[in-house]
Amino acid sequence: MNNKLFEEFNKVSSKEWKNKIQYELKGADYNDTLIWESLEGIKVKPFYHNDIDNTSISIATQTSSFKIVQSIYVFDVEKSIEKTKASLQKGAETIYFTIDNTTINLSQLFENLPQTATYLVKLTFLDEQYIEQVKKFLDNQSLDIHLLIDPIHQLVTNGNWFTNLEQDFKNVQLALSSNKINLCINTQVYQNAGANIVQQIAYTLSHLNEYFNRIAKINQTIYLQVAVGTNYFFEIAKIKAIRLLVDTLKKEYNTHQFDVKIIATPTKRNKTLYDYNVNMLRTTTECMSAILGGADFVYNLPYDALYHKDNEFSDRIARNQLLILKEESYFDIVDNPTEGTYYIEQLTIQLAEKALDLFKQIEKADGFITSLIEGTIQRKINEAASKEQELFTTGKEVLLGTNKYPNPQDFMSNDLELYPFVKQNPRKTLIAPIIERRLAEAYEQQRLEQEKNKTN
Repeated sequence: MNNKLFEEFNKVSSKEWKNKIQYELKGADYNDTLIWESLEGIKVKPFYHNDIDNTSISIATQTSSFKIVQSIYVFDVEKSIEKTKASLQKGAETIYFTIDNTTINLSQLFENLPQTATYLVKLTFLDEQYIEQVKKFLDNQSLDIHLLIDPIHQLVTNGNWFTNLEQDFKNVQLALSSNKINLCINTQVYQNAGANIVQQIAYTLSHLNEYFNRIAKINQTIYLQVAVGTNYFFEIAKIKAIRLLVDTLKKEYNTHQFDVKIIATPTKRNKTLYDYNVNMLRTTTECMSAILGGADFVYNLPYDALYHKDNEFSDRIARNQLLILKEESYFDIVDNPTEGTYYIEQLTIQLAEKALDLFKQIEKADGFITSLIEGTIQRKINEAASKEQELFTTGKEVLLGTNKYPNPQDFMSNDLELYPFVKQNPRKTLIAPIIERRLAEAYEQQRLEQEKNKTN
């Protein structure tokens, strides 16, 4: 079929569109009225056109095969097995286990689990003896299991290494001799602590580059774990920019031959204690951004994760949100669905360019770990977080039901099973840890105090 759609209509150039818009503004300034600047310094235009914005980026993503993830913290092995089987029956395709101590027996955990699922196992410790035991188990295992390690994330969030830099990287080198043990570059903390999108991309790249500089050869898949915020199109472009820059970095290291898989989950930064059902709306659009951006695995954050312990009801709701996107909204039909969209492609390019400049600055300053030790990364994140916090405080950044249209009849003090705020734990650390902090924390603490005063 050679006929082109709409060929009977005359082409309209971007200049003609702009002139028409300027006329409709009736004297108002085009730049001041319709162009806005993001926190990353990107000026967003009211429209994008193929005569100036048509730049195609080749980023291969397998949107059609994204996996729905259920996260399970392993405390009791038998209960974890039971929950795993139930989750897989109800729509989960990948299980993300978190293990925080050496007493958990992996052979017992995986003894009778279904063969069809993928299992990701995050270790929150790095023990040489445990790794040796696990390697023997994994190398003789037919299940699709990947053990995930990231000592730099331990430094970033805890302020100290597991042991020390030299020993931790020695243990990483030992672990990577197994094809089923993988690096997982966990970058969620940067978003959750308030870093802007350019910083998130640059710190992800720098975080990864530390392993490239310190490990001679990496052949197995590397997992990148990212948090997705509420800025819909920017978040799509963020994930695409991360892939673009990781591919660029990979080409510089001929010794490293690996695939990249992205694990995405909604951010905690914009989630709220009050009017918590709105969290479901936020996580839905954030999961949409993750899928359209090309995440391989998507784990949805339960709407009550801030204040409730794990429970079947909220887990089911979170899974069902993803099932609706996949089975009823057809988000898995087309690979790389945003290719050719002028706005997203331009955002991707601009974010990647700005992030690459920041990455180069970090490398000139002797790398990511040195910048953490010197406090540069922490200071820059705090500056970005303060700007966003000011926008929230003044009402320019809106969280519906919190700083806009709050419900005065909404009481939460009797529903808290978990402490939903930053926990203070002063101790001696090598670096100042990067602390996750939600935008609404101060507001919510004030409301909880008001509830307390009413009941006294």
